Amino acid sequence: DVQLQASGGGLVQAGGSLRLSCAASGFTFDEYTIGWFRQAPGKQREGVSGILTDGTTYYADSVKGRFTISSDNARNTMYLQMNGLKPEDTAVYYCAAGFSPKRASGRILNMGLLARFWGQGTQVTVSS
Repeated sequence: DVQLQASGGGLVQAGGSLRLSCAASGFTFDEYTIGWFRQAPGKQREGVSGILTDGTTYYADSVKGRFTISSDNARNTMYLQMNGLKPEDTAVYYCAAGFSPKRASGRILNMGLLARFWGQGTQVTVSS
């Protein structure tokens, strides 16, 4: 039974940092792509950052240079370190496994919108 448990959200001022964690059970990280999506009120869900099964990492342009994704395979836990947070980062963040990235000309365009497994969301609110 696959489960993903996200934690670490909260309220932070602009420029601050948060680290999200996602504890997984029922599968190992080398079986699926893993990553983080977010959805802000009134906006479409978007893939923020992910790790493919070959270890390739992906970041949405909006978070490049500010967010860092990592995984501890021994603990089956994934992290998203978020620095330099902006009010536009405010959203519910979801960890997920088994998404299919969209590619073109050998590069990853985005993480798509679907994943096989989803964790519950954790709210991130950035005040200005």
